[in-house]
Amino acid sequence: MPLGETAAPAAVQPILEVRGLCKKFGALEVLHRVDLKVAPRELVFVIGPSGSGKSTLLRCCNRLEEPTSGSIHVAGVDIMAPGVDINAVRRRIGMVFQSFNLYPHLDALGNVTLALRKVLGASRADAEAAGHKALARVGLADKARSYPGQLSGGQQQRVAIARALALEPAVMLFDEPTSALDPELVGSVLAVLREMRESGMTMLVVSHEMRFARSAADRVVFMDQGRIVEEGPPQKIFNEPEHARVREFIASIEAH
Repeated sequence: MPLGETAAPAAVQPILEVRGLCKKFGALEVLHRVDLKVAPRELVFVIGPSGSGKSTLLRCCNRLEEPTSGSIHVAGVDIMAPGVDINAVRRRIGMVFQSFNLYPHLDALGNVTLALRKVLGASRADAEAAGHKALARVGLADKARSYPGQLSGGQQQRVAIARALALEPAVMLFDEPTSALDPELVGSVLAVLREMRESGMTMLVVSHEMRFARSAADRVVFMDQGRIVEEGPPQKIFNEPEHARVREFIASIEAH
């Protein structure tokens, strides 16, 4: 290297990288050659009309849906490779759905610690220590012994987030995490997402919470008809989109 020159910084390896992802249900192509990278500590919001493939994309990222073709790498691991330990992969990928999927017969702590004990083989003491820590992180330290039926929808969703966090994933996927909540409960869940972003969690979020996307996302991805139409910083996507379809979508949601 000539004197006075400095080496270019090494490119940051994405935590999640999707290449050429296709998903068909019979003759219906729901995802068409989707390429997406999510860098460490990045919060990426996926927006678009219903039926555009957003949730299918998320579900393919941990193989809850089997992609038809394409490749998916998580923390450098090809999760489509033959013989891959998909359960080990899923421990690196936290997933939070719009329905909370809590066990009604277990208290909040029991719901959070179940996977730690059954999947990771943690002792009860270690699992409960991690469970209490995760519940505290989502603002529910005082609800460890409450059952789902005793919690509001927002609190139940925060337990679901704590359950995913307790496994210490490399990336978190959120599929419409607030859509089943009453409007006054949405803020408590978004506050948890904001705290997670500030603490450095990598997140891929499908949501209609556009104000949150504007203020918290590093990047917004717009999908339509199974394709990524446009992506960029929130300022660009919401205020200066290049594509007519994106402008039309933004105008329609802001009219409501």
